[in-house]
Amino acid sequence: MAVPNEAPQRRKEFIPVHIGLIGLGKMGFNMRERMRNGGIEVTGFDRNPDVADVATLDELIAAVPAPRLIWVMVPSGEITDAVITELGTKLDAGDLVIDGGNSRFTEDQKHGAALAEKGIRFADCGVSGGVWGLQNGYGLMAGGDAADIERALPVFDALRPAGERADSFVHVGGVGAGHYAKMVHNGIEYGLMQAYAEGYELLAAKEIVADLPGTFRAWQKGTVVRSWLLDLMVKALDEDPGLESISDYVEDSGEGRWTVEEAIANAVPAPAITAALFARFSSREDNSPAMKMVSALRHQFGGHATRPAK
Repeated sequence: MAVPNEAPQRRKEFIPVHIGLIGLGKMGFNMRERMRNGGIEVTGFDRNPDVADVATLDELIAAVPAPRLIWVMVPSGEITDAVITELGTKLDAGDLVIDGGNSRFTEDQKHGAALAEKGIRFADCGVSGGVWGLQNGYGLMAGGDAADIERALPVFDALRPAGERADSFVHVGGVGAGHYAKMVHNGIEYGLMQAYAEGYELLAAKEIVADLPGTFRAWQKGTVVRSWLLDLMVKALDEDPGLESISDYVEDSGEGRWTVEEAIANAVPAPAITAALFARFSSREDNSPAMKMVSALRHQFGGHATRPAK
């Protein structure tokens, strides 16, 4: 049973909690600050001593009172696997680990099962908000047992935007469900960015269009295509009107591929998302104004690195 989405407007009504946060890259660093601003005591560990609160994982575990809540915010794949495996050898029964990175849902199920053998609880949380989350709050999609999600609600409420919980937080289902929802979210994001980028290239190709940035700016209020991505598109053009400094090479971080694989596995047609993924592959071969815009948008919302123009 999912956690109800009704919630008080203010985090101060919750009893403050103390959590451990592993991974203080750009997003993890901002999340630590937002949690602290929301009344959560956070002890952070990172390999970079300039941002870490403690020098070792053992010190982090010692600093957080039992039963512990440990949030893992490191790159998906081997790094996440190594961190959670190590936590399994150091934490106590009753402690709760939350993977807030971009892990594949199948990895969540594997990690949850391995930790459960030692009595350690596990949940996953898809997090959206990018580099703007510190200021605006994060959209959160959690997977796990209802009691574990309930226990972590003060943390979720500190991270999400103020207002109704249901507008920015959902307990999607069991372990893996949060990251599955985030995977689909990112697949949709691929398609949205590609559509905006193709519109940009078409407008840029027509000599009759005299004010390209102004056209997108005029769409920001009142039109059916208005969105935060459109706002970031205008910001990118304000900073670099011709996108002259950006290469059209666009990375894909995994979620788009996983979304397409899941669409195939479940016989769900997903032509827009699939085409957007393939467009990223084609960006690595051709010079494309549309793919320059996709690269610029990824940088705007997520701080993802761009390649300089050749």
